[in-house]
Amino acid sequence: MPTILPMLLTADPERLRDFYVGALGAAEVERTSPEEAGEPPSFLSVRFDDSALGFIRESDPPAGNRTLLSIDVADVDALLDAVRAHGGAVTGGPTDMARGVRVAHVTDPDGNPVNLQCPVRH
Repeated sequence: MPTILPMLLTADPERLRDFYVGALGAAEVERTSPEEAGEPPSFLSVRFDDSALGFIRESDPPAGNRTLLSIDVADVDALLDAVRAHGGAVTGGPTDMARGVRVAHVTDPDGNPVNLQCPVRH
C-alpha cells in the first residue's frame, strides 16, 4: 500500500528535528549523511506513533509553501507520462538517491511539489 510522507523544506534540518523531537516527543528514524563534512544532513525524518515527517535540506528554501509530499510508488519511471497526462509536470529526475530510493520531482496541477519514490532497482 502506498505511503505518503509529508516533508518540510528547510535550510536547517537539525533545528527542525530538535524542535519536533524535543518539544513534541517525536523520535528520529532516518538520516542521510551530508555530502560534505560540516554540512547538515540532506534528509532527516521523525516519527509520531504511526505517522512520519521528513525534513529536506534546501540551501535557499522558498518563502511560501515549504511542504513537499513524498509518495511511495511501485515504479517512478512508469508514472511520469501519467503525471503529464493528468495535468502535472515533471520538474526533476528520476534520480537514484544515496538513501536507496529513486525519486522524481513532479508538481500537481495546482503547482504543489510532490516526490514520487520507489526503491532503487539494481
